[in-house]
Amino acid sequence: MRIAIVGCGFVADYYMKTLSNYPELEVAGIMDRNRDQANRFAEYYRVPVYNSLEELLGDRSVTIVLNLTNPGSHFEVSKAILEAGKHVYTEKPVAMVFEEAEALVRLAESRGLHLSSAPCSLLGETAQTMWKALRNDVIGKVRLVYAELDGGLLHRKNFKEWRSDSGAPWPYKDEFEVGCTMEHAGYFATWLMAFFGPATAVTSFASIRVPDKLPDEPLDVMTPDFSVACIEFTSGVVARLTCGIVAPRDHSLQIIGDDGVLATDEGWDYGSPVYLKLHTKPIHRGLRQKVMRRLLGSTQEEYPAVRKTNLHHRYVNSSHQMDQARGVAELAGAISENRPCRLSTRFSLHCTEIALAIQYPQLMGCPRRLKSSFEPVDPMPWAKP
Repeated sequence: MRIAIVGCGFVADYYMKTLSNYPELEVAGIMDRNRDQANRFAEYYRVPVYNSLEELLGDRSVTIVLNLTNPGSHFEVSKAILEAGKHVYTEKPVAMVFEEAEALVRLAESRGLHLSSAPCSLLGETAQTMWKALRNDVIGKVRLVYAELDGGLLHRKNFKEWRSDSGAPWPYKDEFEVGCTMEHAGYFATWLMAFFGPATAVTSFASIRVPDKLPDEPLDVMTPDFSVACIEFTSGVVARLTCGIVAPRDHSLQIIGDDGVLATDEGWDYGSPVYLKLHTKPIHRGLRQKVMRRLLGSTQEEYPAVRKTNLHHRYVNSSHQMDQARGVAELAGAISENRPCRLSTRFSLHCTEIALAIQYPQLMGCPRRLKSSFEPVDPMPWAKP
């Protein structure tokens, strides 16, 4: 299936690198309003360049367009793609305003098109392993989740020197103005949505801890760099999700049940092990019995992975091991097989509403009673029993 890319900045390299994992996806061309950046990217990856968005959208061979522009442009660019009759895979969030995200959903559904959004880490081996363990009821009834997405003292790092593999600078000003919650909350929110169903309410606190991140280059918008939220799900589970760029790096997840805890240390690594720690030694039956029998006498052991992570790409400079193109491949598969997309239009809208509710409690209402919802998500075929 032929795809095209709009936006050739820092994140675009992650997609181009990971597309090598999916030979069924072919890049028809790329486009960026910064022509020098587009040419540099095209030369590095040896792909064609479109002269304009109009030229890209007029290419009838393209089925999916990747919207990798800065978040402030997501609504405008995705709207143009949908109006051209093409499916959209967009970087997070779907839009920076909930009403605009809703408008894109209505447009996509009225045209019979998919609007799918990053992040796609739910499709990774770690998330799928944890989900299988939950389906196998290895920790009993789930009561609580602790999810951490702290990035370390970011404003003290040499981020102005960061470059992608093709040479694009890290868009630090845009990142600070968009906010770490909008950038990062979805990495675990999508997992919890798939595991426990739609969220019903979000109660959040968000704050600016470091107002002078760029003393020599003032920010146009001051956005929270720390947030903590309690998310209530239809299943009755409550999750505490923390996002920030001040506290030491921590991307861990703990799911606490009556009989034990499922945990992983790094949500940005598709191969991060999943650990099972039992509270007690009850009598277990059915699917849980085999696992528990092996774990008796042990306080914590690694839960068997659904499969080994075998990626063909390599990032030169990166703090994570994620396969960004897996979401694009999932969308392409849904189109080809005429089936629901796991990162569906409504799923993507719900994730966006959660992130907005966490970052902007004063604007979205606190607690926020969520308006959006989605149909149940299907596990990956290789993660089923």
